[in-house]
Amino acid sequence: MLLSDECLNLHVPRAQHGHTRLDWRRPHQALERVRHVAWTCSCRATVYELCEGGGQAFIRRTVQLDGTPEVRETSPCSIHEAGMIWTALLSGQAR
Repeated sequence: MLLSDECLNLHVPRAQHGHTRLDWRRPHQALERVRHVAWTCSCRATVYELCEGGGQAFIRRTVQLDGTPEVRETSPCSIHEAGMIWTALLSGQAR
């Protein structure tokens, strides 16, 4: 997890060798209302958000390339499990 001199939010490091591959799916709208608990810097092409709602959580990935952003999400899971995935993502252990 890196902070840039110019940016205030986190930057995700390169994926580590042997990292866990997350299952990214189209947005599922399973949770009616979510709040964004943490996020990475929008200066990068890929932005990640940790979202919580209704006692569950998931990670949202937005790729901002050439026109329309592509949004994908992990499946909802417990807040604890999503926090562990978020930590792995920020350390390069998951992608």
